[in-house]
Amino acid sequence: MRLNQVTVPCIDYEASCAFYAALGLTRIVDSGPRYARFECPAREGEEPSTFSLHRVEQVAEGEGVSVYFEVEDLMAEVGRLCMHGIHPAEGPAEQRWLWTEAWYRDPAGNRICLYRAGKARRFPPWRVDGRAE
Repeated sequence: MRLNQVTVPCIDYEASCAFYAALGLTRIVDSGPRYARFECPAREGEEPSTFSLHRVEQVAEGEGVSVYFEVEDLMAEVGRLCMHGIHPAEGPAEQRWLWTEAWYRDPAGNRICLYRAGKARRFPPWRVDGRAE
């Protein structure tokens, strides 16, 4: 099994599409103002995962959706986004679980985390089976 697709709600279709394009996703389906699908950047030789927006009248109250995008150079990415007027709501900050995270809110209020975990994402020191790699 491989997680390949995540869909999040949006209210302002164009603003949400612009936000995710600024993050570096490439729009591959545009059925505006209802639905858009993007490819996420992938390493050479890897198949990209996809990410979708689905327009809704209102988003659920509370914390809602949290989506994590891992990037190679978090500080460079945060700086690039700041130059486009997109500033983190929290961070970047080193976390006790060995990740560095910067949190954003998309135009619909979904929580978006850009992070760098490296090996700690899959092989933290407290991994259940004890594997180091």
